[in-house]
Amino acid sequence: MEFSVEIIGLLFFVALVAGFIDAIAGGGGLITIPALLMTGMPPALALGTNKLQACGGSFSASLYFIRQRAVNVRAVWLLLVMTFIGATLGTILIQQVDASIVKKILPFLIFAIGAYFLLTPKLGDEDRQQRLSYAMFAFSAGFGIGFYDGFFGPGTGSFLSLACVTLLGFNLAKATAHAKVLNFTSNIASLIFFLIGGQIMWVVGLAMMAGQFIGANLGAKMVLSKGKTLIRPMVVVMSFIMTAKMAYDQGWFN
Repeated sequence: MEFSVEIIGLLFFVALVAGFIDAIAGGGGLITIPALLMTGMPPALALGTNKLQACGGSFSASLYFIRQRAVNVRAVWLLLVMTFIGATLGTILIQQVDASIVKKILPFLIFAIGAYFLLTPKLGDEDRQQRLSYAMFAFSAGFGIGFYDGFFGPGTGSFLSLACVTLLGFNLAKATAHAKVLNFTSNIASLIFFLIGGQIMWVVGLAMMAGQFIGANLGAKMVLSKGKTLIRPMVVVMSFIMTAKMAYDQGWFN
């Protein structure tokens, strides 16, 4: 498949916007995947290309958070390892089984996240008591959500942020920073298998990766400067938008 310069430029801009939103609240795939499918790409090729460009955004945001010392990689190395392993196994499994059950229950889970943040306005305002050690979090939430990202994916950033707030006691800005680093880890694990399968359109993926890199860097700066005043409303809004989009795709409104 070949695309015009105009189409590639449009996809670059789409990725830039998606990267900005995703760095703050997650849900960037809601923008990029439909855009790729609208070009006429086969679904597998669109998903592989999307994973490549998503790595640009998650890497950019992660790099910024690490440089600003919002995330201490040495302290969370086990979380990264278990998230990578979980995503690897999820990516392998999704090629063998039907994910239709996950698709059916996911809108309820995403809606619950949005409602939880909406109805608990003080959640994540500041650091709270840690309920799980990093090791326990790594083998439970890190592995489990990593597995989910490799297996299916939508809403991973929201799940990670909620887990960091409720289980590790992080404030929203800190939770978002750690969620993005963990999400980058799971993205890399999934990307490896799309590379092996040859399901990537490189010209489009690299152009969108550049857009993602720029957008995610801007979004990451907003997370640390605006904090809870920006993150909470965007998490709630994106959660409800994701719920509506998934419900529509499943024909709930037909």
